[in-house]
Amino acid sequence: MSVPGEGTAGAGVPAATPVASVEEVFREERGRLLAALVRRFGDLDLAEEVTSEAIEAALSHWPVHGVPPQPGAWLMTTARRKAVDRLRRDQVYAARLAILQVEADREGAVPAADAGGDLPDERLQLFFTCAHPALADEDRGALTLRYLAGLSTPEVARAFLVPPATMAKRITRAKRKIREARIPFRVPGADELPERLPGVLQVVYSIFNEGYVASSGPHLQRLDLAEEAIRLARILRRLLPAERGVAGLLGLLLLIHARRDARTGPDGELVLLDEQDRGRWDRPMIEEGCGLVSVALTGGPPCEYGVQAAIAALHDEAADLATTDWPQIVALYDVLLTLAPSPVVALNRAAAIAMRDGPLAGLALLDELADEPLLRGYYPFAVARADLLHRLGRDGEAASAYRQAIELAGTEPERALLRRKLAAAL
Repeated sequence: MSVPGEGTAGAGVPAATPVASVEEVFREERGRLLAALVRRFGDLDLAEEVTSEAIEAALSHWPVHGVPPQPGAWLMTTARRKAVDRLRRDQVYAARLAILQVEADREGAVPAADAGGDLPDERLQLFFTCAHPALADEDRGALTLRYLAGLSTPEVARAFLVPPATMAKRITRAKRKIREARIPFRVPGADELPERLPGVLQVVYSIFNEGYVASSGPHLQRLDLAEEAIRLARILRRLLPAERGVAGLLGLLLLIHARRDARTGPDGELVLLDEQDRGRWDRPMIEEGCGLVSVALTGGPPCEYGVQAAIAALHDEAADLATTDWPQIVALYDVLLTLAPSPVVALNRAAAIAMRDGPLAGLALLDELADEPLLRGYYPFAVARADLLHRLGRDGEAASAYRQAIELAGTEPERALLRRKLAAAL
């Protein structure tokens, strides 16, 4: 995205506005624009196309005339005009959209519980639509991440640990299902929220994970995505204050994001947990997260995100790695394995056991997981195995595992750290 620094400014921001500020506008407005257009026209493909066209128009117009005082309104006006032009050119398309609109009007919008009649952000309406029960579980998250969070198809693929080609097919399938099943774009009713909520929580968590460790690129973190996920989780918390899973998710995100400033050094290099300056952790955010852990784990059976948040809280409350309550963390992973069994949870449990019982115990558990298809190309598994082998003095094997991890790592800071670890093992 290139914005020339020359030209005569219009009534808005001068043409010399830095590229970063224009990119920030697009990042902030794209999801809101797409959601509003989907709500207006009832068609995801049309909304996506005219959103892209409006942004392209802005890239041509704004460098010359300046960024307008209300860039979102400018983009919306432009996108709507392009949508109307397209409908005028394609009568069949227009007729199909008219049918969808009549059906949506007939069904009506049901206000969400405790929301005062309105959701505070149109994007959240689209989140719930994309988590409709008629869609397959994996399709819900893929569609939402791609179109609402603005992740690329390879980034969504990384979030779900599948090849990009597989993810592209999922996204196409999900859009076709919405169109063929005539799934309405509306706010779900209070009776529908419980079955929709798990899918929405997973989507928000996936967005945060992409922000926590980017799929690729020169930077470890994408703070914009992490903060977007937290913002959406806060909206969910306001909408559904009685849902302990929402409290657990928000608490988890806050407790992890509290370490953001200490996770990278002055040049963007990755700083591991045991080497981080814990004085740079965001203590008010940790306090808020710990309070949400109490809410999530009180008043009923434990929930998945509440348990994960409790694990994160134990890390954040410890003075250093040595004094971390590893027995309690292992016990919490045991609970998590019963709530949400997966190879990734088993991997994290093995790493915690290595801290509690020693590297040999952890490596034995990793060897048991080695044949899991999900973990064969999973970067954290290769790193965990390499680190334990190095701790055991088996440096030849560790070097081989570090080389594999370097090939799998997505960002340059991760690769740089692994290259240093490899050199130490040689």
